[in-house]
Amino acid sequence: MPIQPRRILLAVTGLSPQIVTETIYALATRQGDAWIPHEIHLISTTKGADNARLQLLSDSPGWFHRLCTDYKLPKIDFSEHQIHVIRRADGSLLDDIRDDADNQLAADFICEKVRELTAEAHSEVHASIAGGRKTMGFFLGYAMSLYGRPQDRLSHVLVSEPYETQKDFFYPTPSTRVIQDQRSGLALDCHNARVWLGDIPFVRLRENLPHELIEGKSNYS
Repeated sequence: MPIQPRRILLAVTGLSPQIVTETIYALATRQGDAWIPHEIHLISTTKGADNARLQLLSDSPGWFHRLCTDYKLPKIDFSEHQIHVIRRADGSLLDDIRDDADNQLAADFICEKVRELTAEAHSEVHASIAGGRKTMGFFLGYAMSLYGRPQDRLSHVLVSEPYETQKDFFYPTPSTRVIQDQRSGLALDCHNARVWLGDIPFVRLRENLPHELIEGKSNYS
């Protein structure tokens, strides 16, 4: 029997962890091409990590658990241990990305995490660049270009107006769930939202990289 590949969702996140539930929803509900991850990994700063942990993994509101229940998804390995916080050379955690030095730390950390997750032969990595600061998304896309294999994918999630700007929206619910538009004050039904996954083609350079970069610890700088 062929070995089923381990499906890994990797995302960079900031203060909008909604991109995680939106991406899972989009992947899991694709007509004829559903892709449900076996595990999820996030890369963030301390602020982003705390926000993701509290909004997605807590008992309340616990939006990741709600999504899995609403759509009867199989068990997905996702805990605070899969939320990876960018570290400085001395081991201290990065609370935000403010300058060139922080950007370099983020680039090196993201690059190494992508190398690590693509090292397993029987795996598929789906990387989302929708969250976090724009530099983080760029670094993730570039790292995927360096280390991505034929089975790996890169995407960006898109949400219909006016839901994309609502802090209380996390995914289209299977039945009515009412939130209030932050700008107009009008009631919105999350059931009516639409989410699309934009596939991003990227050039794969892995086969032409030196073995030292593929097999050993690497960094962007």
